[in-house]
Amino acid sequence: MAAELTPEQQAFVRRCRVGRLSTVDASGEAFAVPICYGFDGTRIFTPIDEKPKHTKRPLKRVRNIMETGRATLLIDYYEDDDWSQLAWLMIRGRAFIVDQDHPLHAGSVEQLRNRYHQYREMDLETAQMIILEPDRVTSWGAIS
Repeated sequence: MAAELTPEQQAFVRRCRVGRLSTVDASGEAFAVPICYGFDGTRIFTPIDEKPKHTKRPLKRVRNIMETGRATLLIDYYEDDDWSQLAWLMIRGRAFIVDQDHPLHAGSVEQLRNRYHQYREMDLETAQMIILEPDRVTSWGAIS
């Protein structure tokens, strides 16, 4: 069953710029990487972009998603001088990989380019996307 983010949680996701995507392989070994992401109000998406280490073998996060169909995204905010502003949000859910012909692909490219100027120079039209559909959302702290 899909989980909806509250308006405050949605604002937090849009305000923050980096998250940590965690996946697990079929044997239970966890893997986490920082990502840039887009958010359409329902789903999180991140491209499999022009990575220097990207070879013919799929990235570990992609292999894990292909094996388990699950992922978790942790987004946090840390304020060194004012701990009353600390906050984090965890989105767990179904994850899948889409190609350029998937209906969600074109909109995600446009949102990513509007959010991160670095993506304006990359060939995202042919890049695969990781899509995360929330089924559990947990947050803590100063999310407003």
